[in-house]
Amino acid sequence: MTKCYSFERYIALRNEPYRASFHIMSEEELISSAQHGDARAFGQLYDTYVARIYRFILLKVSNRHDAEDLTSQVFGSAWESIRRFEFRGFPFSSWLYRIAQNAVIDHYRTTRHHEDLESVPDEVLADRPGWDERLDRDRDLMLVRSAIADLSPEHQTVLILRFIDERSTKEIALTIGKSEGAVRVIQHRALKELRQKIDARRPHHTTTEA
Repeated sequence: MTKCYSFERYIALRNEPYRASFHIMSEEELISSAQHGDARAFGQLYDTYVARIYRFILLKVSNRHDAEDLTSQVFGSAWESIRRFEFRGFPFSSWLYRIAQNAVIDHYRTTRHHEDLESVPDEVLADRPGWDERLDRDRDLMLVRSAIADLSPEHQTVLILRFIDERSTKEIALTIGKSEGAVRVIQHRALKELRQKIDARRPHHTTTEA
């Protein structure tokens, strides 16, 4: 019998009172249970990854309402298609990021506009250690937000995943569908372009060649 994997069913099942004894499950066990229709198992996966996916989307769309809607869509799509997820040696999160990336692309195709990243709260950019150091200790988050907004969507994605969400090169490659070598090249070019844009926004800046 085919099970109904609608997001509404997931919400309804997750909100039911627990009847089974609780035990700690590995991520692989949670995924396997979710693939068999266990909404509570999927709920634990949701709790693990929702903040990361929301932050990734918010930094791309720069609007809290849209980010919340898209995050809900991402996990709705994940629940409805989780039976097709296969263990191939890469993290479950890379599968979620790929769904999120596609959701953002579809969002832009629909809205046909980018909003100003200046609407993103400071704490979204500042809560990851090492971000300031990787940007040559530039602590002016307004400059960073403004500069990121001028990058291409691909460059934005790589920098957000690498330096804010601290994803590995391998996981980023799986997310955007490119080789690890290509990701390293994109990262290098994106960082160089970001630094130039930040420098260009500083008062009385002096342009220097890398």
